[in-house]
Amino acid sequence: MSISDMGVTKTDLYTDIQNEIALAAKAFDHPARVAIIQYLLKTNACVNGDLVQEIGLAQATISQHLRELKDIGIIQGTIEGSRISYCINAEKWHWIQSQFNDMFNQFQSSDPNDCC
Repeated sequence: MSISDMGVTKTDLYTDIQNEIALAAKAFDHPARVAIIQYLLKTNACVNGDLVQEIGLAQATISQHLRELKDIGIIQGTIEGSRISYCINAEKWHWIQSQFNDMFNQFQSSDPNDCC
């Protein structure tokens, strides 16, 4: 039995846009990442240490979530000595917003009986 017979999802079956939207959605699949994003949106910049106090998680956990958000591209950061500052990557944020808006706006049904 091959891997494809086992129902494993292959990213090459989907468009680049579909894969990027799925990757962007990962930013919102954990409440700690949502809290970090909300804090960064509210402050428009932060120092890593502020997040430990604000979110209430251990430094190592915060760092792991920051790394995942940075890998996705939704945040960007700078390192100045021992200080690490993160902020929302505006270009990526607007792209994600546009993609999700386009997808959500495709839904046209207003009659709940239109569905099976």
